[in-house]
Amino acid sequence: MERASSSSLVKTSTTGQRRILVVDDEALVCQTVMILLKHDGHLVTAVSSGEEALAVFEPGKFDLVITDFAMPSMNGRQVAEAIKSRAPGQAVGLFTAHAERLRGDTETLGLVDFLIEKPVDIDSLREAVSKFPRPNSEN
Repeated sequence: MERASSSSLVKTSTTGQRRILVVDDEALVCQTVMILLKHDGHLVTAVSSGEEALAVFEPGKFDLVITDFAMPSMNGRQVAEAIKSRAPGQAVGLFTAHAERLRGDTETLGLVDFLIEKPVDIDSLREAVSKFPRPNSEN
């Protein structure tokens, strides 16, 4: 497992604040990702299930949704599908420890805008977030 250097932890985002919904049933992962994104200046809402995500999600409320793939009850593919049905243009990313297996799953890949492999690497997370500017930001 590659660890982020202390210098990369100090770096902050220069690409603008985003409103991000993080969905992961693993409390430690959810908390860690939330802390990293908040440190970079983003507004983060974190929930522990797909059902909770759908309860707080409203079109236009979040710039980006990042969900875990393997969760009980409702997996990340189902979360992405439900969110895209409500807001087809919504950016949705997927955390997964099964990236290699998912690369051949065109149905799931068609529902998400990016994959982030677990364990989550801070630089990969930042890179993925930076690709999705706030829709109403002035550049």
